[in-house]
Amino acid sequence: MAKKVVATLKTATGKDWAKVIKAVKSPKTGAITFKEEMVPVDKVQEFLAAK
Repeated sequence: MAKKVVATLKTATGKDWAKVIKAVKSPKTGAITFKEEMVPVDKVQEFLAAK
């Protein structure tokens, strides 16, 4: 399965996407969780700025 994802991202359209991992702190418990998402390269800063 990983080979298919890597092959897809190596195409010309795949280079326009980035995998972003953001640490998010839970307000209720204080635990830190990680949110992973594939976003277009030009939207990375917006994704990181959003709470």
